[in-house]
This record gives sequence, structure tokens and C-alpha cells, in this order.
Amino acid sequence: MAALKNLVESRRFDLFITALIVLNAVTLGLETSPSAMSAFGPLLILIDRLILGVFVFELLARAIVYRGAFFRDPWRIFDLVVVAFALVPATGNLSVLRALRILRVLRLISIVPSLRRVVTGFIAALPGMGSIMLLLGLVFYVFSVMATKLYGEAFPKLFGGIPESLYTLFQIMTLEGWSDGIVRPVMEVHPGAWLFFIPFIIATSFTVLNLFIGVIVSAMEAEHDEVESVSRAELHDEQDVMLTEIRALRAEVQALAKARA
Repeated sequence: MAALKNLVESRRFDLFITALIVLNAVTLGLETSPSAMSAFGPLLILIDRLILGVFVFELLARAIVYRGAFFRDPWRIFDLVVVAFALVPATGNLSVLRALRILRVLRLISIVPSLRRVVTGFIAALPGMGSIMLLLGLVFYVFSVMATKLYGEAFPKLFGGIPESLYTLFQIMTLEGWSDGIVRPVMEVHPGAWLFFIPFIIATSFTVLNLFIGVIVSAMEAEHDEVESVSRAELHDEQDVMLTEIRALRAEVQALAKARA
């Protein structure tokens, strides 16, 4: 058991699993190429199954080592779910599940610590992002109702109803062809339309969306500070242990010196 624990917790084992994930990503990508499948199809399928077997062994080994604690770590549960998708038979009506095998590449998130911190920070930002999404939804709804009433009659394809207006305003928010494709044609009929669209762009693209960035950055910084504080605490504990051992050694040396004297 101790040897198995040392194996699954070793840095070399993590690097080995990371290399297999990258290799599996390459093989899954090659499987989408008809020419690659015609030339190396059986080999690619064999590599895929061997890598899947290694992943299953890894999860079984971790489950044996950690036992009940295995399910207390959300990253281990994430790995279990991702690998479980690959074990589902992808035949008949379930053939669409073959595409889900690429989810195994997401295991890099649980293997690479920096990626884990990014995802953890993003998850911590979700409550704040939910409030911003609500604000953005209110802004979109208000402007879509106004756009439908103002421009729906002249431009039914763009603003003929609430759904059409929402989609058009979303395109404007992304700044994809908003000027020549939408606003300028509307201004040919309604010259004062810029008074409607410019405030909308400022309120969404330049203000609300930047709030998303601010919330995410704040969450990332908080996660980084927490990791740093834990590292500092661990380093402080190690220093205390080392100092205690040094004091004990010094006391022993002094005792030996007195005994010889």
C-alpha cells in the first residue's frame, strides 16, 4: 500500500499521466482525419484503448490508496466522470458518445496546478458573474423592447420582435459588423438612431462586459493569495520544525561537551 501511494503521489507519475493526456489528444484529433484513419486506424484505436486502460488503473490505484477520501476531492470526482464517459459503450444510439472521448483532454486541468487555480478562481467568480448576467439581461430586455417599437416596422428582420431584437443587439454588443451591417442602414431611415445604439454599446461592450473581467480578475487574485498564504504557512511550519531540530542537536552537543569536560 505504501509503495502504491508513493507511486500515485510521485511527480514522475503525474508527468507520465500528463504526457498520456497530450498523446491521447493528438490521437483523438487524428481519428477525425480520414487519411490518417486509413493509414493508421488500427494503431490509433489501440493507443486510445491502452491509454484508457492506464487512466482506469490510475483511478483504481487512487481509490485504493485514498479510499473514502477519494470522493472528498472534487478533482478526483471530475477525473472519474471524464473517464466514465469513455467507458460507456458507443454503439447504436449511443454512438454520439464517441465524441465525448475528447473530454479526457480536460484531465489536464486536474493534473496541472496552475490550471486548477484558474478554474477554481473562475468558479469562485460565478456568484458575482451571476449578478452581472442579471444586469446584462435587464439591459438587453429594455433595449430590445425599445428597438422593436422604434425600428421593428422598418426592419422586421432585425427588430421585428423581441427575439429578433435580442439577437441583433447581441451582434451589436460583439461589435461584429454592427456599423455597416446594422446601424448605418437603420440610420438611413432613422437619422437619429445613433442616439440609441451608441449608449447601448457603451452600456454593454464597454461597461458591463468589463465588469466580468473585473470580477474574474479579483477572484483569480484571491485564489492566488490563498495559495500563497498556504505555501507561506507550510514553509513557516517547516522552518519551525528545522529550528526545533537544530535546538535539539545543539542541546545534545552541549550535553556531550559537558560530559567530556
